[in-house]
Amino acid sequence: MPIDLGQAVGAELTGTTFTWSDEDVILYHLGIGAGVPPTDPDELRYVYEGDLHVLPTYVSIPQFPVMMSMGFAPGFDIDLAMILHGEHEIVIHETIPSSGTVTQTGRVTDVFDKGKGALAVVEVVSVLEKTGQPLFTNRARIFIRGEGGFGGDSGPSTAETIPERDPDHVVESTTMPQQALLYRMASGDKNPLHVDPGFAAFAGFDRPILHGLCTYGIVAKAAVDRAVESGPEAVASFRARFSGVVYPGETLVTRIWEEGDHLVVTAEVKERSANVLSNGVIDLRQ
Repeated sequence: MPIDLGQAVGAELTGTTFTWSDEDVILYHLGIGAGVPPTDPDELRYVYEGDLHVLPTYVSIPQFPVMMSMGFAPGFDIDLAMILHGEHEIVIHETIPSSGTVTQTGRVTDVFDKGKGALAVVEVVSVLEKTGQPLFTNRARIFIRGEGGFGGDSGPSTAETIPERDPDHVVESTTMPQQALLYRMASGDKNPLHVDPGFAAFAGFDRPILHGLCTYGIVAKAAVDRAVESGPEAVASFRARFSGVVYPGETLVTRIWEEGDHLVVTAEVKERSANVLSNGVIDLRQ
């Protein structure tokens, strides 16, 4: 079997140091659609260094190289073309500065048997160099097609119950036709699936698709802007499942339910009535 559970579970990933600046944060925010309309004070806080606020999903950017090194970790001998980013969770330990440096370590915490595939859980902890304290943690659930059926634990359910009432907020976010081109430069995720029509067709898609973490950021921004009066600094964590694909140029419809100290969120593509993000929960600081 290409996955050796004895080596894979607990395997250490390739650590990195990551430094970012105001300009990197602003580019990321532009990559997820911030700045529309450009004179709106609520939008300027994301794209102008005069009073820059950092959206919580920016923390998915520094960890990306560590997460992607999973394919080369001990116990894995897999085709990287067979992996899918199934779910993602961020935990924000302290307010995210608009510039800084983190040292990052990662490991594979679990590998579950999902029948048609294996599900590897990867955790990356990012420590702020200035303080020596954890600043944020990312957890990714990576689905590896064709590697299941080995008789292992299927893992805990991550399903979230949607309240049996209409959402408190509905937000439409129109993506640009060139959204994936912008996001790939903002994020460093250069997977050709998001830019090369031939590669996308080979992978079974009509055309290049938007990055899942771009959708994740767009949905988080919609929820923060509409339902979090105290701003992005109030977000303590955000977890969600990527349940469908978005094509650049489509409109995302985010539905938000306010449930005490957390928000339940889902998103679908308006043009196709297709669910693209599910099991979304944003926990807020008290």
